[in-house]
Amino acid sequence: MSIRPWRDITRRPSRQIMVGNVPVGGDAPITVQTMTNTPTEDVRATVDQIRRCEEAGADIIRVSCPDEASTAGLKQIVRAAKVPIVADIHFHYKRALEAADAGAACLRINPGNIGSEQRVAEVVRAAKANGCAIRIGVNAGSLEKDLLEKYGEPCPEALVESALDHIKLLQDQDFHEYKVAVKASDIFLAVAAYQQLAEAVDCPLHLGITEAGGLIGGTVKSSIGMGSLLWFGIGDTIRVSLSAEPEEEVRVGFEMLKALGLRQRGVRVISCPSCARQGFDVIRTVEKLEQRLQHIRVPMSLSVLGCVVNGPGEARETDIGLTGGGNGKHMVYLSGVTDHTVQDEDMIEHIVKLVEAKAVEIEAASAVAEPVAAE
Repeated sequence: MSIRPWRDITRRPSRQIMVGNVPVGGDAPITVQTMTNTPTEDVRATVDQIRRCEEAGADIIRVSCPDEASTAGLKQIVRAAKVPIVADIHFHYKRALEAADAGAACLRINPGNIGSEQRVAEVVRAAKANGCAIRIGVNAGSLEKDLLEKYGEPCPEALVESALDHIKLLQDQDFHEYKVAVKASDIFLAVAAYQQLAEAVDCPLHLGITEAGGLIGGTVKSSIGMGSLLWFGIGDTIRVSLSAEPEEEVRVGFEMLKALGLRQRGVRVISCPSCARQGFDVIRTVEKLEQRLQHIRVPMSLSVLGCVVNGPGEARETDIGLTGGGNGKHMVYLSGVTDHTVQDEDMIEHIVKLVEAKAVEIEAASAVAEPVAAE
């Protein structure tokens, strides 16, 4: 189906950097990040959590390195991970040096918080020597004292000025492999700061609404704030900050990008809120299907509608469709065409098998098309 012009999102031009083997910025796909919450020195627990995030689709994963025990475990973590690892550094510049030597693909720092210009120079030298990128992480909750005195409170101008000050410290060391975030919990503050920063710099921007809240509230806040920016083409990599397991952050991030047509991964479910017309329990059916289909990575669409009012119309637009019928018998659509019926008791297993078969079919078609395209 062709993309209509009013659905187009023109991304802000930015230069591209590499975080390990993952390109960020330019014309690269918008990457989805998360952060572990296990003690980093507990290598086994941290790697187990990283595995779950990788399975959910995380492109980049950040781990906190507050002490020597954390950076000591980082080398094993980096070796075990399948995706680039970002080391989160706050105040002690030596942790950044240790993390770079341990194989971190990126260092998350605020250059102005780690001490003298000499210390910044040491961190930059370590980053260059080890092929590390750097993420400058400005946060409304930890703005520099002089900026708070100057502006009176956290505001977009203060966040942007902080970011530009940190950028200058890196540029003075002839270092340009950086990306920047200007996060805030207040979505109006964050969006305004990112909009101003986007006009001032050409580097990749890392989006986030910090301390967004729990799974539901945080998803809503993040979707409003980050979704507004992504809609207008701002953002090259994202992290949804939730008081939830990190793999949930990844899933929400992909759902956000999928809704805007910026990334496609796994099954996109179109379902109704249900009403008295429903021919089956839509809510429980969707819950079970989403759980059972988490392993599918191939992009495809599935519609689950409880009755025949909107069901057929939605089913025509999806790869697989299900609409509720009478007497416990429901209609199944394949590629938008009515195909067969299924009984209540067989419905979940049947749809799962259809989706899995469709995923294999799409993968096979893609494998055949690639060599032809290459010729």
